[in-house]
Amino acid sequence: MSLKTNSPTTVEHGAVELLPISPHINNVSESTSQVTPTGRQEIVDDAPDGGYGWIITAACSVLCFFLVGLGYSWGVMQARLAAENLAADSTLAFIGSTAVSCVSFGAVLNGRLIRHIGTRNSALVASILMGSGLILSGWATKSVPGLFITNGLIMGYGISVAFMAGGTLPSQYFTKKRGIANGLVFAGGGIGGAVLSVSMQALLNRVGVAWTFRILGFVTLAATIPAAMLLKERTRRASSSIEWSLFRDPKFVLLFVGSGIATFPLLVPPFFIPLYASSIGITAGTGSVLVAVYNLSSACGRVGFGFLGDYIGPTSSLALSMVITALSMLAIWPVSSSIAPFIAFTVINGVGNGGFFSTIPSVVGHIYGPTRVPPALAMVVTAWAAGYFMGAPVAGYILERYGGAEAGQAAFRPAMYYAGSMSLASAMIIFAIRHQMTRNFFAFA
Repeated sequence: MSLKTNSPTTVEHGAVELLPISPHINNVSESTSQVTPTGRQEIVDDAPDGGYGWIITAACSVLCFFLVGLGYSWGVMQARLAAENLAADSTLAFIGSTAVSCVSFGAVLNGRLIRHIGTRNSALVASILMGSGLILSGWATKSVPGLFITNGLIMGYGISVAFMAGGTLPSQYFTKKRGIANGLVFAGGGIGGAVLSVSMQALLNRVGVAWTFRILGFVTLAATIPAAMLLKERTRRASSSIEWSLFRDPKFVLLFVGSGIATFPLLVPPFFIPLYASSIGITAGTGSVLVAVYNLSSACGRVGFGFLGDYIGPTSSLALSMVITALSMLAIWPVSSSIAPFIAFTVINGVGNGGFFSTIPSVVGHIYGPTRVPPALAMVVTAWAAGYFMGAPVAGYILERYGGAEAGQAAFRPAMYYAGSMSLASAMIIFAIRHQMTRNFFAFA
């Protein structure tokens, strides 16, 4: 029996509801039901793997350009504010990490918002919050509490809504090509980080901190509002209330813990590359270019690991990305006393970092299916809160404990080892998930 896409039928899939609501989207395949060996009727959703899905991918990539790019270019602004003696490095890192950590703190709440008002309207709310938060930051450049509110909370919550609105939508349109679609979406974030970091440095040199915030805010509004208008859902979003039964699955517990640990070191390189560059005699302009190189490498990693996941399995791809991230921070960054090895570290770590973001949605979709992605992903993303919020500031506190950026290269090494060790621990947990799925080293998982 088949369920037409214009039918109002609601079908229960465990705790998740699948309700087709958009009959006007072209190239949408029918969802069919089948009876499992246990006699239970379940939905098999035949995603089009193309068609309007590529428009969705492009629009979500634009959103990701800003939601990731604004967070990952904070290191450029942090270095400038530190040079103006606004606050200590660890305090300034807290402002940047607060914005990014809102992705985790608001995950479940945002899932409910999206289900209530729809993906398109939620993305419009996100666009307005991101842009207005930046514009308001232009009047808070001399106030740490003010920047916490405007750049940290207002813009941060916009980033959070945008992530949940755009980060999971491609799963409704792709099955076989889900990895490459997610990779292209999150590659927009890497490109955004590259473009925005270089642009931010140029604006800082030309118009100063306040107008840099304001100009970025207006640009964000102009680009993200049209992208949000293109978003359409194939099916009603599943409820994002906490599904406690998932914690009975060892794979979910490992993913929850492993991805949470992985987020502690993720923001350390992009936040501290400009400061480290200065400590080894590299100019601020070159430091911002290195942040751009890092983000471009991250974009390549997002596409590359997403594409790789379609061939070797998303879990295998995620584990490999974490190994690369760990080795770059433990073996390359500590010996980067000149620009050449530092560039090598920047590129390799950026590639591994990008792989984490593009593979996580695919891992969740691979294990739990497209209809359960929103609640499962919301719960996984919630586990990232502590790492996003504390990861970079902890590195800042370690750096200060050993003399600060003024103490030179040696003062950064303890923070490097802290970050690298966290990535290595995460990689081991991800390999444990893979072992739960298959004992065959060469199997797709």
